[in-house]
Amino acid sequence: MDRPDIVVLVKPTPDITKVRFDVETGRVDRESAELEINPFDLYALELAARLRESLGGRVVALAMAPPHAAKALRDAVARGADKAILLSDPRFAGADTLATSYTLAAAIRELGSYRLILCGEKSVDGDTGQVGPEVAEHLGIPHAAFVQSVIDFDDESITVEADFGSCYYLVRLKYPALLSVSRPLSFKGERLEPRIPKLSDLMRARKAPVEVWRADDLPVVDLSRVGWAGSPTCVVKVFYAFERWRSPAVFKSVDDAVEAIVGLLRRKNLF
Repeated sequence: MDRPDIVVLVKPTPDITKVRFDVETGRVDRESAELEINPFDLYALELAARLRESLGGRVVALAMAPPHAAKALRDAVARGADKAILLSDPRFAGADTLATSYTLAAAIRELGSYRLILCGEKSVDGDTGQVGPEVAEHLGIPHAAFVQSVIDFDDESITVEADFGSCYYLVRLKYPALLSVSRPLSFKGERLEPRIPKLSDLMRARKAPVEVWRADDLPVVDLSRVGWAGSPTCVVKVFYAFERWRSPAVFKSVDDAVEAIVGLLRRKNLF
């Protein structure tokens, strides 16, 4: 009998310095910049590969993103994933964290048997830290966020340490469960770092199939709960914060500099 899978939620994120924003709709144009794996998710992928060595099963990389995110998913294969699935459908576009987590949870149900779901604690383009725990709540499974260390595990459960800022929690979770991992991350006392794919891994991943699932491939999904229509939160306004460049001044003497500073403080009513 096959061992249950380890599912890694991978978010392909754009280069924030290059991506375009639609200031009218408040949406990110994710097709305006190349997508790469969210840095926090790289740690989840590495942890999944390590756990597979002992627990068996497959590592399944799952993402919801535009079609050109397939390249990022092939990178996940190069880093240890056995299978890559991309949820891509115009009906999924514009989703907030609730609609995103609902869609991901529906896809995980379609996968069937799974032991663990792993993800990064947050994404660099959203920084909410909400999707992982929300997926677990949709599925009705235990979860732990801000996991910084895997202490122990066996075929029935996993014990982790979670950093909540003011305190640490030692948590034992029975499978199936979800972990949102932080960085740095340790694995049974060893610091864990994402692997750098070898050339042979990159060449193999280039030929790896990426399964594309659309809304119609998820019979359990309620279309009123996905995408823009299923998002109770929305961005009201987006604007660019233009940087004001400094205006340097050169003074011939200390006295001149002091006089200028005092004058500025007086004009600002700070003196």
